[in-house]
Amino acid sequence: MNPMERFTTYFQGSTQIWMITLLLAVFSFLPVFSASTNVYMHMAHITLGLLIAQGAHRVPYRFFGPLSVMMLWISLGLLAFTIAQGQTIGGANSSRWIYVFGLSFQPSALAAVTLMVYLARKLAKHEGPWEFKASIKSLLWPIFAVCALVLPANFSTTALIFVNSMILLSVGGYPLKHVSKILGTGIVFLGLFIALAKAFPEAMPNRVDTWMERIDTFVGGGDEDDTYQTTLAMTAIAEGGVKGMGPGRGLHKHFLPQNNSDFIYATIVEEYGLVGGTAVLLMYLWFMLASVRVARRAHDLFGRLVVIGLSFAISFQALINMAVAVNLFPVTGQTLPLVSAGGSSIWMTCLAIGIILSVSRGRGDGETMDADMDQANAEEIQSLNALEDA
Repeated sequence: MNPMERFTTYFQGSTQIWMITLLLAVFSFLPVFSASTNVYMHMAHITLGLLIAQGAHRVPYRFFGPLSVMMLWISLGLLAFTIAQGQTIGGANSSRWIYVFGLSFQPSALAAVTLMVYLARKLAKHEGPWEFKASIKSLLWPIFAVCALVLPANFSTTALIFVNSMILLSVGGYPLKHVSKILGTGIVFLGLFIALAKAFPEAMPNRVDTWMERIDTFVGGGDEDDTYQTTLAMTAIAEGGVKGMGPGRGLHKHFLPQNNSDFIYATIVEEYGLVGGTAVLLMYLWFMLASVRVARRAHDLFGRLVVIGLSFAISFQALINMAVAVNLFPVTGQTLPLVSAGGSSIWMTCLAIGIILSVSRGRGDGETMDADMDQANAEEIQSLNALEDA
């Protein structure tokens, strides 16, 4: 068995997506090691993430649709628990994490993946025209529920989840006139939330003020302390030039906050220059194009929608992270998928990639499952579908 045959035996599905995933995962060790001494923890996170992707891609993707119903309720429960008992990590002034078996976990990352799969399933199963009031009960309520539970601690993640959901709804055939109604409703609820936060600041200390300060800093306001992060990131990028200062030779990483997560792209450009920064950007664009190819070849509408939803969410988050580093967007706190240090982001990104790879393998609603799993899998799907209908 030659190396390529051995590779395709263990890593089935889209070879391009596997290559992109492994290249980004391996490359991530360079900036993380350069910016942080805890490279062994990053290795553990990456290893577990790849195992999650490897396991998920071997599951027939039609399982993920009905399973998303149960996972959605679990995600909502975890988000509610996080609001009440969440932990503050790394100096953040909000509680976004909980501890599971001694490991920190961010439930919003799980909720984001679960919601995309849930919406894809609902859109694919729908027949006939959409009625706005009826769709609130069957399709839209999880969007509002997830966003409402994430918003008190993390506005940027809420915005990403909301935008990703609107994109998926539009692609999935949900009427644009109804999407505009949802956008209007979302703006109204955000305004009410800001008003309540201003009226009762002790309930959510510093959150709205932090958002306002970031926007004010982006448009040119703020004092030297407010602009410290973006100024240092821009300086690091400028020092990188075309070829960069070389691996591990960046100087500004020692002073830049969140240099191995939120602002890791600045570290990459400083040490690997415009060449390295462009290569990373092209990797995510390649990932999106490869995912579109998988979506076009999917065997059913659910497969196409789930690939588009998950791949867009990963690529869009990457673009936002890079845009923040080059001061094209206000500071958001979003990580660079598969590259930034952190457990939850890596694990859930790998789960999403595993689902995309599962679609690329086939085994949709119209295909036969593995012979030795036919009966057990069929019974499992029937029970999950019954839960979904309930």
